[in-house]
Amino acid sequence: MNILVGCEESQKVTNAFRKLGHNAISCDIVPTRGNPDHHIQMDVVDAIDLKNWDMILLFPDCTKMSLSGNRWYGRGKEKHQERIDSIAWTIGLWNKAIKNCDKVALENPLSVIWRYLPNVNYIQPHQFGHGETKKTGFCLKGLPPLNPTNNVDGREQRIWKMPPGPNRKRDRSEFYQGVCDAMADQWGGVVL
Repeated sequence: MNILVGCEESQKVTNAFRKLGHNAISCDIVPTRGNPDHHIQMDVVDAIDLKNWDMILLFPDCTKMSLSGNRWYGRGKEKHQERIDSIAWTIGLWNKAIKNCDKVALENPLSVIWRYLPNVNYIQPHQFGHGETKKTGFCLKGLPPLNPTNNVDGREQRIWKMPPGPNRKRDRSEFYQGVCDAMADQWGGVVL
């Protein structure tokens, strides 16, 4: 399958699908930390038009939409317009993706975006082999909800405990390998 993995520079999801033989390509406005031969550096909205994708997986930036950002982006706050703009961009991205592809998923943690998108299913990292909590939603078109693969104990909220630093935002948003593998195993088989 030709798979576009939008808003991903780490290539963790991309590589999980590539290991199963799919032609997965990451796309982000920044360079990849992975293989540049499997990366498109551009706006994902434009990348959707590059070819007929068999599957589109989207991981839009959650900074302005996440509920944890309410103290900066909530109603009445100085940066609220940035949240409104981010919601509008994400809705536009979703609509373009589902217009161009029959198999689409859009991921975000607990977020205001879920008020505006249908068919949201939630997962936790501890359901996929990681002893952590980070409730994460997927809006799905043509794909089934992910089934847990490895429920584990030791559930900790690691993300908010990360120390400040230049890569904090990037590291907080990087996807869990167990979830990446589950997506590839469960969704990669859906359209083969």
